[in-house]
Amino acid sequence: MSIVVPAVLTPSLEDLTEKLGRFAHIPSITRVQIDVVDGRFATPASWPYTAPQEMRDMIARGEMLPNLDRIEYEMDLMCNDADEAAGAWLALGASRLTFHAESTTDLSRLLASARRKYGDDFITFGLALNIASDLSLIEPYLPQVSYVQFMGIATIGRQGQPFDRRVLGNVRSFRSRHPEIPVQIDGAVSLETAPSLLALGVSNLIVGSAILRAANPSAEVAKFEALATPFGV
Repeated sequence: MSIVVPAVLTPSLEDLTEKLGRFAHIPSITRVQIDVVDGRFATPASWPYTAPQEMRDMIARGEMLPNLDRIEYEMDLMCNDADEAAGAWLALGASRLTFHAESTTDLSRLLASARRKYGDDFITFGLALNIASDLSLIEPYLPQVSYVQFMGIATIGRQGQPFDRRVLGNVRSFRSRHPEIPVQIDGAVSLETAPSLLALGVSNLIVGSAILRAANPSAEVAKFEALATPFGV
């Protein structure tokens, strides 16, 4: 399984379709993260918040996300209505939901509601934590999720930001307490920052700009994969 999970942050359905099409031609990619930004919890707003009727029409027509036979879609729900937003993406074929701990004042209720509505037989749940947040915010809920996502940037919702080295301390602390829980990093992951992350035992690298802006995305993914070998990931 690839350590690389490409991330898509998109303002329109047309842009989303084009970017997902690029990943379809990279054989090693088996999982893609779609960033969902509501323009309130994080900014700027992404699709479908920029054109909500388009998503409703897709669901009504029974359309699904492309290449579901080999690609698993993970929704990074950077939104205040994460519980509701999740349902629409699941209808399109998504199977992984990442909830941001800071997006709600009642994280227990959010997770319980999502499990009650969508079940956990075919859905994988994860929690994301902002770089300035304390681990205590998520620790009571770790038994309810399958992975934790640490943000590697100071302001979420925007690709192309500089790497914030505070994430290294966050991961180090978390891994010392919970070595059994898979960890993924999202934000400013590059060929320069990836080795430090992998050395800490990170399971997956969520990579956006570094792949999408590369002249040869497939070759760029291969470079990331090659980094994993020295660390036994």
